[in-house]
Amino acid sequence: MKPYTLVLSLLFVLPGCATLKPDVVPVQDEKRADTNLTILDDWADEVQTTQYNDIWARIVASYQLDISVDNSRIDAQLQWYKSHQEYMDRVADRGVRYLHFIAEQIEARNVPGELALLPIVESAFDPFAYSHGRASGVWQFIPSTGRDFGLAQDWWYDGRRDIRAATEAALMYLDALQREFNGDWLLALAAYNSGAGTVRKAVRLNRSKGLPTDFWSLSLPQETRDYVPKLIALAKLVRDPESYGVNLMPLTDEPYFAVVHTGGQIDLSQVAELAQTPLDEVYRLNPGFNRWATRPEGPHEILIPYASKDTFEEQLAALPAGSRLKWERYAVRNGDSLITIARQFHTTPEALKDANGLRTNIIRAGEQLLIPGAFKPQEAYSHSVTQRLDRLKSLRRPGNTDKVEYQVRSGDSFWGIARSHDVSVGELAKWNGMAPGDPLRAGQTLVIWSKKASPAKREVIRKINYRVRSGDSLARISQKFNVRINDLKRWNADQVNTKYLQPGQMLTLYVDVMR
Repeated sequence: MKPYTLVLSLLFVLPGCATLKPDVVPVQDEKRADTNLTILDDWADEVQTTQYNDIWARIVASYQLDISVDNSRIDAQLQWYKSHQEYMDRVADRGVRYLHFIAEQIEARNVPGELALLPIVESAFDPFAYSHGRASGVWQFIPSTGRDFGLAQDWWYDGRRDIRAATEAALMYLDALQREFNGDWLLALAAYNSGAGTVRKAVRLNRSKGLPTDFWSLSLPQETRDYVPKLIALAKLVRDPESYGVNLMPLTDEPYFAVVHTGGQIDLSQVAELAQTPLDEVYRLNPGFNRWATRPEGPHEILIPYASKDTFEEQLAALPAGSRLKWERYAVRNGDSLITIARQFHTTPEALKDANGLRTNIIRAGEQLLIPGAFKPQEAYSHSVTQRLDRLKSLRRPGNTDKVEYQVRSGDSFWGIARSHDVSVGELAKWNGMAPGDPLRAGQTLVIWSKKASPAKREVIRKINYRVRSGDSLARISQKFNVRINDLKRWNADQVNTKYLQPGQMLTLYVDVMR
């Protein structure tokens, strides 16, 4: 999903579009988000009066789009879904946890039921999906758009993966987009994928040429040209699976999860034990939590299987307040800092300060700190960010490659590291569960699957810092190190901004030491 900027004035306005009513403005704080969710949950309780055989029938009953359109792009997507029964089974198996809630929220807003199928297009209902464009969660919010719509993102928690918060935000965003495009939901969907600016530009271009401005007539990026047909194909298939030779996994139309309030931070393994539910299932219902516990600042609520609600609440009420987390005492040593201690115990400096009533980051050797920690070894928290990343890095890559573990240094970039190991930036990011635009930090370890090469063709790139000497020029330096002048300029864009170099100036070079 592309970014969508919001401007606050006397009324809430989206740039270049009609004024929006305040009820579709992104929430900017947790309290507002919780309030909106509660209100819409109440509405949802009142909305459903018809009982359906399963959740698919309920979704179809809310359809509003014209899916009778005959188009070769839709036919191509239908053919793909028809020939991939295992894919349809997989998305149903994942989506069963979330679809009842999504259907409720769609009915509460009276928006097209087809939108309930959009997470299949976005993420195949994988709550931990992360794209090359830095989009995350079943609704695939990028960081900036997520923040615009009140989705907090920090070390402990990523609201883009929070099923309730992200669904609320996605439907709010889509509704705002269809208002901008005068009720045209296909243009709104295209804008959700490629950005409202991209769609506006395509509309203006067609209008200037006297051409139609409907979705099917616009010149849009290929991904977007396929995006809307995918949703319409899914809508057709879900409405009449037998006609397309597909078996839809029956999904009962009943709540899958219950929302319970924890009253504070709690270890997720404790949640699993109190709810008598596997820890993996707790993570799949609460994918917004990045670590071994809920977020210290909240939201202080957890989703658990609906049938476990009473058991969980009973056992939570009987649990002593000090038993929600494992507490350790730690004697501060010379050289310690809140950062190093937090890293050692898989927590944050802020959590340490809060637990110990510290107002500053200053600690002294000999002081005793109370450390909030996990009850189980980190490996037990299989869907935490750390464990998911470790599994990804340990996957065996194609043959004829060597695994290299590279420690990031200050000043490194994806481009420089990729070039020095003869791999692409995209490959490097993918191997490490990152996007090319993600920031690197000094000390971070990256896994690189470097191609094996014969000694005659071997290229070994090293980053060097060169101090300019009297008489040096770009041409002389490039010749000396066998690099191109344009590369030299690009590597030092901040430094090489005048015609002449200055003695003592430091330049960065990437040099093939085998040449």
